[in-house]
Amino acid sequence: RRRGILGTSIAWFERDGEGRPLQPEAWREYCLASVTTHDLPPTAGYLAGEHVKLQHELGLLTESLEAELAHAERERESFIGLLRQRGFLTADPATTEDIVQALHRYLVATPSRVLCAALTDAVGDRRTQNQPGTDKEYPNWRIPLSGPDGKPLSLERLYRDERAFRLASIMNDFSAPMVVPRADIELVV
Repeated sequence: RRRGILGTSIAWFERDGEGRPLQPEAWREYCLASVTTHDLPPTAGYLAGEHVKLQHELGLLTESLEAELAHAERERESFIGLLRQRGFLTADPATTEDIVQALHRYLVATPSRVLCAALTDAVGDRRTQNQPGTDKEYPNWRIPLSGPDGKPLSLERLYRDERAFRLASIMNDFSAPMVVPRADIELVV
């Protein structure tokens, strides 16, 4: 912040001292905030534990598959609890799309100056685009963008995708805090 450089905050990693998901107002202001990144699976895949199953198949887990899946389920439930508590998730039962949208409503409620939504989240893709720790074992960056049905999306289909429009509508509710220029910060472009 002192140098005017934003950090990055990812929902899955923003935790309080007790390990619970951070309340949205407790997020850093000077950051780019996102639910996921290119090094994590799309949110739909994360919610389904696809990342754990993939890492198991690739021999990347440090604990048993069962232990890692149980941890992923606890993490998922802790976020769903927060989303329900704060009113971001009201559907019961909730679909994967409901939860993805609620996570982005949560993001919009943070004081973060810049928000990011992954294109994979916008269309409901579940497949990991990049799996850290692999070289030839996984087709990094060669996974075509697909909808929740696993079928690749053409640009024409993407521009008509109702799911993407719904997520864009949520993200459009964001308004960045007003920036007051400070004389003690040197802006480097």
